[in-house]
Amino acid sequence: MMAWRVHKFGSPEAMSFESVPKPAPGPGEVLIRVRAAGVGPWDGWIRAGKSALPQPLPLTLGSDLSGDIVSIGADVADLATGDAVYGVTNPRFIGAYAQYAVASANMIARKPATISHVHAASVPVIAVTAWQGLFDQAQLVAGQKVLIHGAAGNVGAYAVQLARRAGVEIIGTASRKDFAYLRELGADTLVDYRNERFEDVARDVDAVLDLVGGDMQRRSFQVLRRGGKMISAVSPPDQDLARHHGIEAAFFLVSVGTEHLTKIAEMIENGALKTRVGTVLPLEEAYEAHLMLEGMRSAPGGKIVLSV
Repeated sequence: MMAWRVHKFGSPEAMSFESVPKPAPGPGEVLIRVRAAGVGPWDGWIRAGKSALPQPLPLTLGSDLSGDIVSIGADVADLATGDAVYGVTNPRFIGAYAQYAVASANMIARKPATISHVHAASVPVIAVTAWQGLFDQAQLVAGQKVLIHGAAGNVGAYAVQLARRAGVEIIGTASRKDFAYLRELGADTLVDYRNERFEDVARDVDAVLDLVGGDMQRRSFQVLRRGGKMISAVSPPDQDLARHHGIEAAFFLVSVGTEHLTKIAEMIENGALKTRVGTVLPLEEAYEAHLMLEGMRSAPGGKIVLSV
């Protein structure tokens, strides 16, 4: 089969499209005929050697995927050959930029029936990140208020939709050009981060979901109520600032599993969640996708997906 491999860490030039043996599933794993693979910033970090996890070389890039099960390893229940599934490959987030990929059975679920493989491959990491940030980390409930930084981004757009569905009041920072889109998704109050100060709008919020980091994160401590929560999927918050303001602050790495994926699939099927694909490229052009990740090529908003 063909796959995008990395033999040394580096820029997109380190990527090589080459023929490799088709993998075989081990215990707790399935082999998937990949129909589409999502492309995310974490793929670029792994390629560049900046992963938070050890990544022995050589490796095949890619984690998000959607496709059909072609064989099943031992100790796998509730899945069958021919099932259309989506999710991620494994805890190392590698292996999906290929014609076939092995995936941990506990990190995939049945694909939403109402969307294509391309749209399904765009969902897993970003939608589960939004879910876990809002509900597992910030533990938000109906009637509370959240400030979402980067609300029009891939994770932010799911966070807006999930918060709206849960009855949480939403303040979002974004570019003004994205305001109409975010209002359609359910945002209550929007702040143009280029020309307005979110501190002038947000007061005593219950949680901040930080998808931007840097100065936006640091400035956000002051808008939280005492006992509120600063949750970042980007960088660890300053714990001294957190203590000074009397809040909880945490950085988290997403953990994608069948339970979250199944719930998200149900919401997509009943129309409660909308997917957003920006650029679709053939698998053979994954190098171009990584140039987009690095800002060397322009790309519209929405997730980049490789069609296999």
